[in-house]
Amino acid sequence: MILAAGYATRLYPLTKNKPKALLEVKGKLMVEHILGKVAEIDEIDEALIITNNKFSLEFEQWAEEYNSKGKGKKAKIINDATLSENDKLGAVGDIKFAVDEEKINDDLLVIASDNLFEYSLKKMFDYARLKNTDVIACFEAPSFDYVAEKLGVIELDKDKKLVGFEEKPKEPKTKIAATACYYFKKDSLKLLETYIKDGNNTDNTGDFIKYLISKRPVYGFVFHEKWFDIGTFEALGKAREEFNGK
Repeated sequence: MILAAGYATRLYPLTKNKPKALLEVKGKLMVEHILGKVAEIDEIDEALIITNNKFSLEFEQWAEEYNSKGKGKKAKIINDATLSENDKLGAVGDIKFAVDEEKINDDLLVIASDNLFEYSLKKMFDYARLKNTDVIACFEAPSFDYVAEKLGVIELDKDKKLVGFEEKPKEPKTKIAATACYYFKKDSLKLLETYIKDGNNTDNTGDFIKYLISKRPVYGFVFHEKWFDIGTFEALGKAREEFNGK
């Protein structure tokens, strides 16, 4: 599942009438870079892309052309029916919406559409299958300053099991940053309903991870390759300069 239902207001006017996932980096749309990684995993049946009512038509048109090429997993568009920042479901809300809409009763790989990365998604997938538990991709940053006040910071034990999670701390305990790439077991997806009913934050997947580690084991797949979180013009420019799109 690729999360693409945000409105990317920090990139206005560039994304005022175009979804961020359909912006180009190194000659390819961001969503297609991700799908290129997904294509390496034989066990994945289909790519579900959840978007909003504002951009659903543009995604449908893109998917029709993309699927006609037959080069990767078939992309299916899901419209969460929201229209603006004011009524958006949030990342966690969108996962729950799509799980219900598609009646998903299986393990699920979830990736934010504005994440570009150079590590092997197949290696992360194989690691998750080996551990037989929930896994989050974790970037080992070059310094504490890199993560301070900017990223969700993860604490891992010697076996790489998550033992702590802190959102944008001023004084991070580690240099391990959470990225928006998750492997959820089907039993964990059932916890989404309780999480939302209890009034928890549905906008930030990091809050759901924090909740999840209090219920069941979650492990970190630590990578050192380049990773870009495309949230600002600066990040987009850096990705367009440094990302290896091969």
